[in-house]
Amino acid sequence: MLFRQLFDEATWTYTYLIADPDTKEAILVDPVAEQVERDLRILKELGLTLRYCLETHIHADHVTGTGKLRDATGCLGVVPANAQATCADRFIQDGEVLQMGSIQIEAIATLGHTDSHMAYLVNGTHLLTGDSLFIRGCGRTDFQSGNAGAMYDAITQRLFTLPDETLVYPGHDYKGETVSTIGEEKQWNPRFVGQTRESFIDLMANLNLPNPKKIMEAVPANQECGKVAIAAR
Repeated sequence: MLFRQLFDEATWTYTYLIADPDTKEAILVDPVAEQVERDLRILKELGLTLRYCLETHIHADHVTGTGKLRDATGCLGVVPANAQATCADRFIQDGEVLQMGSIQIEAIATLGHTDSHMAYLVNGTHLLTGDSLFIRGCGRTDFQSGNAGAMYDAITQRLFTLPDETLVYPGHDYKGETVSTIGEEKQWNPRFVGQTRESFIDLMANLNLPNPKKIMEAVPANQECGKVAIAAR
């Protein structure tokens, strides 16, 4: 498996490039609009054909690059089931496996950050957690139909039950860390270690975080696969 972790400095967003080295078919997970030229360059340099752009959820902190990449490559845009994205070519269900050559990507519903969020387990070893589980943290639950109880249940009952050696690749990191494991997060993640469901809900309700800077632009744009509305003058 070819696996690359790419970064957008402006929004602290990780994009993941996954490809079958034999068929040269590729998937991009959570592409960023401002990084489309980078992504196209890497695809060309590696001789890859982009089959899918796969979203973990409807993002509030950046505009997706899916629309631009679809226009450039003819790939399909795939979003989680129940996401409000009328532009999507395909909706992926909990437990569904996206097969691409030797690459198997299993969708695992991890609701809580939003009400339509997926983590993706790649070939049973690499877990792309989106905005659910972070390295020593987790995504916020205070907007976009967020639900702290659902977040706690998804991470403790669905992600933390995976093998300890499963690699954790988050959708964002704000401290310069790139990868963790399920075993590490079960032992060291302060959002969950020593917390009950009730105390976790209370913790998440009192974070008092500011809204993402791009939320007013990003959410409606991402419901249209990255098409930014132009205000009337």
